[in-house]
Amino acid sequence: MATLEIRDLHVSVNAEGGPREILRGVDLTVKQGETHAIMGPNGSGKSTLAYSLAGHPKYTVTGGQVLLDGEDVLEMSVDERARAGVFLAMQYPVEVPGVSVSNFLRTAATAVRGEAPKLRLWVKEVKEAMAALHMDPAFAERNVNEGFSGGEKKRHEILQLELLKPKIAILDETDSGLDVDALRIVSEGINRVRSTGEVGTLLVTHYTRILRYIKPDYVHVFAAGKIVESGGAELADKLEEEGYESYVKGGASE
Repeated sequence: MATLEIRDLHVSVNAEGGPREILRGVDLTVKQGETHAIMGPNGSGKSTLAYSLAGHPKYTVTGGQVLLDGEDVLEMSVDERARAGVFLAMQYPVEVPGVSVSNFLRTAATAVRGEAPKLRLWVKEVKEAMAALHMDPAFAERNVNEGFSGGEKKRHEILQLELLKPKIAILDETDSGLDVDALRIVSEGINRVRSTGEVGTLLVTHYTRILRYIKPDYVHVFAAGKIVESGGAELADKLEEEGYESYVKGGASE
Protein backbone atom coordinates (compact mmCIF):
# COMPACT_ATOMS: atom_id res chain seq x y z
CA MET A 1 0.00 0.00 0.00
CA ALA A 2 1.47 3.34 -1.11
CA THR A 3 1.95 5.88 1.68
CA LEU A 4 2.89 9.56 1.51
CA GLU A 5 4.38 10.84 4.76
CA ILE A 6 4.86 14.55 5.36
CA ARG A 7 6.88 15.24 8.48
CA ASP A 8 7.40 18.70 10.00
CA LEU A 9 7.53 20.33 6.56
CA HIS A 10 8.72 23.93 6.42
CA VAL A 11 8.65 25.87 3.15
CA SER A 12 9.67 29.43 2.26
CA VAL A 13 9.32 31.64 -0.79
CA ASN A 14 11.51 34.56 -1.81
CA ALA A 15 9.88 37.91 -1.19
CA GLU A 16 10.87 41.53 -0.78
CA GLY A 17 13.09 41.71 2.25
CA GLY A 18 14.18 38.09 2.01
CA PRO A 19 12.71 34.59 2.35
CA ARG A 20 9.25 34.36 3.89
CA GLU A 21 8.14 31.17 5.62
CA ILE A 22 4.76 29.89 4.46
CA LEU A 23 4.56 26.31 5.69
CA ARG A 24 5.41 26.11 9.37
CA GLY A 25 5.60 22.46 10.29
CA VAL A 26 3.09 20.34 8.38
CA ASP A 27 2.55 16.74 9.48
CA LEU A 28 0.28 14.51 7.40
CA THR A 29 0.12 10.89 6.25
CA VAL A 30 -1.93 9.90 3.18
CA LYS A 31 -2.36 6.22 2.40
CA GLN A 32 -3.46 4.58 -0.82
CA GLY A 33 -7.26 4.45 -0.94
CA GLU A 34 -7.74 7.36 1.49
CA THR A 35 -9.17 10.79 0.67
CA HIS A 36 -7.97 13.76 2.72
CA ALA A 37 -9.57 17.19 2.30
CA ILE A 38 -7.33 20.17 3.10
CA MET A 39 -9.52 23.17 3.90
CA GLY A 40 -8.74 26.66 5.04
CA PRO A 41 -9.02 30.36 4.23
CA ASN A 42 -7.17 32.20 1.50
CA GLY A 43 -3.52 32.69 2.39
CA SER A 44 -3.29 29.73 4.76
CA GLY A 45 -0.70 27.83 2.70
CA LYS A 46 -2.84 25.09 1.12
CA SER A 47 -1.66 25.64 -2.45
CA THR A 48 1.91 26.03 -1.25
CA LEU A 49 1.68 22.53 0.20
CA ALA A 50 0.36 21.15 -3.09
CA TYR A 51 3.03 22.77 -5.25
CA SER A 52 5.84 21.98 -2.82
CA LEU A 53 4.95 18.29 -2.93
CA ALA A 54 5.05 18.40 -6.73
CA GLY A 55 8.43 20.16 -6.76
CA HIS A 56 7.61 23.69 -7.97
CA PRO A 57 10.90 25.65 -8.04
CA LYS A 58 9.28 28.77 -6.59
CA TYR A 59 9.16 27.12 -3.18
CA THR A 60 12.17 26.24 -1.01
CA VAL A 61 11.91 23.44 1.53
CA THR A 62 13.79 24.59 4.63
CA GLY A 63 13.01 21.68 6.91
CA GLY A 64 11.21 18.39 7.29
CA GLN A 65 10.72 15.28 5.17
CA VAL A 66 8.38 14.01 2.47
CA LEU A 67 8.50 10.25 1.91
CA LEU A 68 6.65 8.11 -0.62
CA ASP A 69 6.90 4.45 0.30
CA GLY A 70 10.00 5.34 2.29
CA GLU A 71 11.70 7.12 -0.62
CA ASP A 72 12.76 10.76 -0.19
CA VAL A 73 10.48 12.78 -2.47
CA LEU A 74 12.40 16.00 -1.83
CA GLU A 75 15.51 14.51 -3.47
CA MET A 76 13.55 13.77 -6.66
CA SER A 77 13.22 16.05 -9.67
CA VAL A 78 9.71 17.02 -10.81
CA ASP A 79 9.60 14.30 -13.47
CA GLU A 80 10.97 11.70 -11.04
CA ARG A 81 8.15 12.55 -8.62
CA ALA A 82 5.63 12.03 -11.40
CA ARG A 83 7.14 8.67 -12.35
CA ALA A 84 7.16 7.67 -8.68
CA GLY A 85 3.39 8.21 -8.61
CA VAL A 86 2.80 11.81 -7.47
CA PHE A 87 0.19 13.67 -9.54
CA LEU A 88 -0.81 17.33 -9.31
CA ALA A 89 -4.00 18.75 -10.79
CA MET A 90 -3.34 22.47 -10.91
CA GLN A 91 -5.72 25.22 -9.87
CA TYR A 92 -4.71 27.21 -12.96
CA PRO A 93 -3.60 24.74 -15.68
CA VAL A 94 -1.13 26.28 -18.13
CA GLU A 95 -1.44 26.42 -21.91
CA VAL A 96 0.99 24.40 -24.03
CA PRO A 97 0.76 25.83 -27.57
CA GLY A 98 1.68 23.49 -30.41
CA VAL A 99 1.16 20.30 -28.40
CA SER A 100 -2.08 18.40 -28.94
CA VAL A 101 -3.95 16.84 -26.03
CA SER A 102 -3.54 13.38 -27.58
CA ASN A 103 0.25 13.74 -27.95
CA PHE A 104 0.57 15.23 -24.49
CA LEU A 105 -1.36 12.40 -22.86
CA ARG A 106 0.50 9.61 -24.67
CA THR A 107 3.88 11.20 -23.91
CA ALA A 108 2.93 11.52 -20.23
CA ALA A 109 1.67 7.93 -20.09
CA THR A 110 4.89 6.69 -21.73
CA ALA A 111 7.01 8.54 -19.16
CA VAL A 112 4.99 7.27 -16.20
CA ARG A 113 4.56 3.67 -17.40
CA GLY A 114 8.10 3.30 -18.70
CA GLU A 115 6.97 2.25 -22.19
CA ALA A 116 4.67 3.60 -24.86
CA PRO A 117 1.10 2.26 -24.58
CA LYS A 118 0.03 0.11 -27.52
CA LEU A 119 -1.68 2.52 -29.86
CA ARG A 120 -4.93 0.66 -30.49
CA LEU A 121 -5.52 -0.02 -26.80
CA TRP A 122 -4.47 3.52 -25.89
CA VAL A 123 -6.92 5.13 -28.33
CA LYS A 124 -9.72 3.02 -26.86
CA GLU A 125 -8.66 3.90 -23.31
CA VAL A 126 -8.60 7.63 -24.07
CA LYS A 127 -11.96 7.60 -25.87
CA GLU A 128 -13.64 5.78 -22.98
CA ALA A 129 -12.17 8.17 -20.40
CA MET A 130 -13.19 11.21 -22.46
CA ALA A 131 -16.73 9.88 -22.93
CA ALA A 132 -17.07 9.37 -19.17
CA LEU A 133 -16.10 13.02 -18.69
CA HIS A 134 -18.57 14.18 -21.37
CA MET A 135 -15.72 15.42 -23.59
CA ASP A 136 -16.06 15.73 -27.37
CA PRO A 137 -13.58 13.35 -29.12
CA ALA A 138 -12.37 16.33 -31.18
CA PHE A 139 -10.98 17.73 -27.94
CA ALA A 140 -8.01 15.34 -28.28
CA GLU A 141 -6.69 17.27 -31.30
CA ARG A 142 -6.78 20.68 -29.66
CA ASN A 143 -3.63 22.22 -28.18
CA VAL A 144 -3.25 21.65 -24.45
CA ASN A 145 -5.44 24.13 -22.55
CA GLU A 146 -5.25 26.68 -25.40
CA GLY A 147 -8.58 28.48 -25.55
CA PHE A 148 -10.11 26.03 -23.07
CA SER A 149 -12.89 27.16 -20.77
CA GLY A 150 -12.39 26.74 -17.04
CA GLY A 151 -14.51 23.59 -17.07
CA GLU A 152 -12.57 22.12 -20.03
CA LYS A 153 -9.27 22.71 -18.27
CA LYS A 154 -10.45 20.94 -15.14
CA ARG A 155 -11.89 18.02 -17.11
CA HIS A 156 -8.55 17.70 -18.87
CA GLU A 157 -6.81 17.52 -15.47
CA ILE A 158 -9.13 14.71 -14.38
CA LEU A 159 -8.66 12.98 -17.75
CA GLN A 160 -4.93 12.91 -16.98
CA LEU A 161 -5.67 11.56 -13.51
CA GLU A 162 -7.78 8.72 -14.90
CA LEU A 163 -5.23 7.75 -17.56
CA LEU A 164 -1.99 8.11 -15.56
CA LYS A 165 -3.25 6.24 -12.47
CA PRO A 166 -0.90 7.76 -9.85
CA LYS A 167 -0.34 6.52 -6.32
CA ILE A 168 -1.00 9.94 -4.78
CA ALA A 169 -3.25 12.54 -6.43
CA ILE A 170 -2.97 16.14 -5.23
CA LEU A 171 -5.97 18.12 -6.46
CA ASP A 172 -5.47 21.86 -5.94
CA GLU A 173 -8.85 23.61 -5.88
CA THR A 174 -10.20 21.52 -8.71
CA ASP A 175 -13.64 22.94 -7.94
CA SER A 176 -12.70 26.59 -8.51
CA GLY A 177 -14.45 28.26 -11.42
CA LEU A 178 -16.78 25.32 -12.15
CA ASP A 179 -20.51 25.59 -12.66
CA VAL A 180 -22.81 23.01 -11.09
CA ASP A 181 -22.81 20.64 -14.08
CA ALA A 182 -19.03 20.75 -14.56
CA LEU A 183 -18.48 20.24 -10.82
CA ARG A 184 -20.66 17.13 -10.89
CA ILE A 185 -18.86 15.65 -13.92
CA VAL A 186 -15.40 16.39 -12.52
CA SER A 187 -16.38 14.94 -9.14
CA GLU A 188 -17.70 11.78 -10.80
CA GLY A 189 -14.31 11.39 -12.50
CA ILE A 190 -12.47 11.76 -9.20
CA ASN A 191 -14.81 9.26 -7.58
CA ARG A 192 -14.16 6.73 -10.37
CA VAL A 193 -10.46 6.93 -9.62
CA ARG A 194 -11.09 6.71 -5.87
CA SER A 195 -13.30 3.65 -6.30
CA THR A 196 -10.30 1.62 -7.48
CA GLY A 197 -8.81 1.92 -4.01
CA GLU A 198 -5.41 2.39 -5.63
CA VAL A 199 -5.00 6.16 -5.23
CA GLY A 200 -4.48 8.29 -2.15
CA THR A 201 -6.17 11.66 -2.70
CA LEU A 202 -5.24 15.02 -1.22
CA LEU A 203 -8.09 17.39 -2.08
CA VAL A 204 -7.34 21.07 -1.51
CA THR A 205 -10.40 23.33 -1.38
CA HIS A 206 -11.84 26.48 0.17
CA TYR A 207 -15.42 25.35 -0.02
CA THR A 208 -17.54 22.42 1.09
CA ARG A 209 -19.55 22.21 -2.15
CA ILE A 210 -17.24 19.65 -3.77
CA LEU A 211 -17.48 17.54 -0.60
CA ARG A 212 -21.16 17.04 -1.34
CA TYR A 213 -19.98 14.88 -4.23
CA ILE A 214 -16.69 13.55 -2.87
CA LYS A 215 -16.92 12.27 0.69
CA PRO A 216 -13.52 12.56 2.40
CA ASP A 217 -12.23 10.09 4.95
CA TYR A 218 -10.42 12.90 6.76
CA VAL A 219 -10.71 16.69 6.84
CA HIS A 220 -7.81 18.90 7.92
CA VAL A 221 -8.08 22.61 8.68
CA PHE A 222 -5.13 24.66 7.47
CA ALA A 223 -4.31 28.01 9.08
CA ALA A 224 -1.11 30.06 9.21
CA GLY A 225 0.89 27.42 7.38
CA LYS A 226 0.02 24.29 9.30
CA ILE A 227 -2.76 21.87 10.16
CA VAL A 228 -4.60 23.15 13.23
CA GLU A 229 -7.42 20.60 13.44
CA SER A 230 -8.25 17.23 11.90
CA GLY A 231 -11.39 15.13 11.90
CA GLY A 232 -13.81 13.18 9.77
CA ALA A 233 -16.28 14.41 7.19
CA GLU A 234 -18.32 16.02 9.97
CA LEU A 235 -15.58 18.65 10.38
CA ALA A 236 -16.47 20.00 6.92
CA ASP A 237 -20.06 20.46 8.11
CA LYS A 238 -18.78 22.44 11.09
CA LEU A 239 -16.73 24.66 8.76
CA GLU A 240 -19.79 25.22 6.57
CA GLU A 241 -21.69 26.50 9.59
CA GLU A 242 -18.99 28.40 11.43
CA GLY A 243 -16.38 29.37 8.80
CA TYR A 244 -12.66 29.70 9.43
CA GLU A 245 -12.62 32.76 11.66
CA SER A 246 -11.83 30.86 14.85
CA TYR A 247 -8.81 29.23 13.19
CA VAL A 248 -7.22 32.29 11.62
CA LYS A 249 -4.22 33.23 13.72
CA GLY A 250 -1.47 34.31 11.34
CA GLY A 251 -0.54 35.79 8.01
CA ALA A 252 0.96 32.92 6.01
CA SER A 253 0.30 33.27 2.31
CA GLU A 254 -0.24 30.93 -0.57
